[in-house]
Amino acid sequence: MNSCHVPALRFGVLGAVEVTKDGVPLDLGPRQRRLLLLRLLVEDGRPVAQEILLRDLWPVDRPTGAASSVRAHISRLRAVLDPSPSTLLVSEPSGYALKAPREARDSALFEDSVGRAREALRVRQLPLARQEIDAALALWRGEALAEAAEHAFARRERTRLDAALQDAKELRATILVQQGETEQAIDVAEDLVLGEPLRETSWALLMRALYAAGRPVEALRRYEKFRDMLATDLGLDPSPQLRDLHTAILRHDAVVLGPQSLGSAGVSGVSGVSGAHDRGPSGTGLSAGPDSAAPRPLSAPVPFVGRRAETAQLTALLQVAAAGRPQWAVVHGGQGSGKTRLMEELSARAAAAGFTVARTKAGQALSGNRGISQTCPTVQLLDALRQDGRDSAEDEVAQKDPLATVVRELTAGPTLHVVDDLDQAPQGYHRLLLRLAKVVREAPVLFVCTLRNPDAPVSSKLLAELALLGATWLTLDPLTTDDVTELLTAHGENSTPEEAAALNRRAEGHPFTLAELLKLPPEQRGTQIPAAVRGILHARFLELPEQARTLLTYAAADGEWLDIRLLAEVQGLAPDELLPLIDAAVTAGILVWDADPTAGGTGRYRLPELPRDVVLSTQTPSSRQLRHAALARELASRDDTDPAHLARHLHEAGPMAPATPPHHAVTP
Repeated sequence: MNSCHVPALRFGVLGAVEVTKDGVPLDLGPRQRRLLLLRLLVEDGRPVAQEILLRDLWPVDRPTGAASSVRAHISRLRAVLDPSPSTLLVSEPSGYALKAPREARDSALFEDSVGRAREALRVRQLPLARQEIDAALALWRGEALAEAAEHAFARRERTRLDAALQDAKELRATILVQQGETEQAIDVAEDLVLGEPLRETSWALLMRALYAAGRPVEALRRYEKFRDMLATDLGLDPSPQLRDLHTAILRHDAVVLGPQSLGSAGVSGVSGVSGAHDRGPSGTGLSAGPDSAAPRPLSAPVPFVGRRAETAQLTALLQVAAAGRPQWAVVHGGQGSGKTRLMEELSARAAAAGFTVARTKAGQALSGNRGISQTCPTVQLLDALRQDGRDSAEDEVAQKDPLATVVRELTAGPTLHVVDDLDQAPQGYHRLLLRLAKVVREAPVLFVCTLRNPDAPVSSKLLAELALLGATWLTLDPLTTDDVTELLTAHGENSTPEEAAALNRRAEGHPFTLAELLKLPPEQRGTQIPAAVRGILHARFLELPEQARTLLTYAAADGEWLDIRLLAEVQGLAPDELLPLIDAAVTAGILVWDADPTAGGTGRYRLPELPRDVVLSTQTPSSRQLRHAALARELASRDDTDPAHLARHLHEAGPMAPATPPHHAVTP
């Protein structure tokens, strides 16, 4: 800090009350005396009448000798603070006053440092801003006026200081983002929203930090979480400013997001490419070629890989729609397959070409005016379409003829309507889309629906209608080893084909899992499980029936490919009794059906690496040894057992390893 003079006495209220003299803490005596000191400090030098002191120090059950006690405490405080004729703790006709200079109080020093940090940030002196804000926050030792937490006299000052602390932490997160330290900024912002879950500025900071870290999907999810919380707890919607930030993230709008939100691209040296782009025949500025030079959002920290064919098809549909022929597309892929990222890329291209971009998720508007608090499908779609601040729920014209209003808004100009998670939308939204499919003709509109489960009953009628309209159907397959090589190259890593193949095999080609693995140091990617991936897989595992979880613990101990006969016998079950349990695990995305290269091209069930690691991590070492011992006993009872297979289980069983028959004797 920039103070040129350090007073002999320092008063601390940012934690338990303390007074130091030349750096040495003073003995302030019993609790009631410390409360009296706090009461005087709160008044900032103004006198406090004795009657007010008595009321504030003893709000209930005031003792008979309370007035004498106050005078005694004042006398002892004077002796400790200023033994000479006191000019610090004085008696005036209107009461007692503590004349502590402003620069002697930690709360004032805190506020001054925060002010200097704000000014340094304003003039872009980031190192100085960081130094000042860190110094300010270091003054806090605990809760402000901690010993007076239950006393009314401290409530207003505590509230003021707590709000100032929240502001300071938000300022620190802002500085961290602008310095490119986005992960640390995210940690700070996460703590802020946990402490004050309804404080919108903290959620805005978290969204900006996530976007700057190259995690726009997570930023959008945080917005949805906050919007849901507001609607559930208060019946309110986010402010227009936060909705604008959300829309800016959807559109990768650098004007709204500011240079700091171009973040990790500039820090890591990996960014998208911006430049001129070919103009398609419709004049929309779109090129349908797979290597289209349409501008990539500047904030993208890594290239958008592995979806060139799908991007080209959707870009071609935009061209056709721009010419006045409505188009429909369905994008199918499991969780983590990259549907959201593909839609972000398409939305950015459409916005750059002059399209209005409207997005809904499971039937709820992702942008617009009213959001989650409205459930009417037409209101949701109108909110997603409108950019002028009108309240669709109070639109009298829309209330009289909702379908005509939606059609008019949709067809007013080139429009892209993205329906995320169609299979999770209510039936009312499906019915609205069905009607639009029948009535929207000769209009510059592209509808793109994404879904995880194409067999969901709620979507079947709409999908059948779209098939008759010639809708384009895209299934997002796993990424290839070449895609992973491109991704690693963008990270500045020179990987061998074998390393890229191993990483892709561990991620099963899932873009989300790959992105999480790439956040780890290269030497940890083959052994560590990213926290986000672990959380998802562990939750899926816990949601399975107990028998299915038990099956998976044996399967994880045995290896990658499921030996159904072995797994059934070790559990005392018939093989056909395992099939419902296996189906449940497949549906949960833990087991997969795949071609077994060792079985002549026939398929087998497989437990991939990361799910296997998660299942193993749910067991204690002794539990795993018991599983290996049981598998070893079953294998030892067979005549056709592979010795290496048996030896591995005996080794892993450790002290629980069973004795084996002579014909299965295993040499250590």
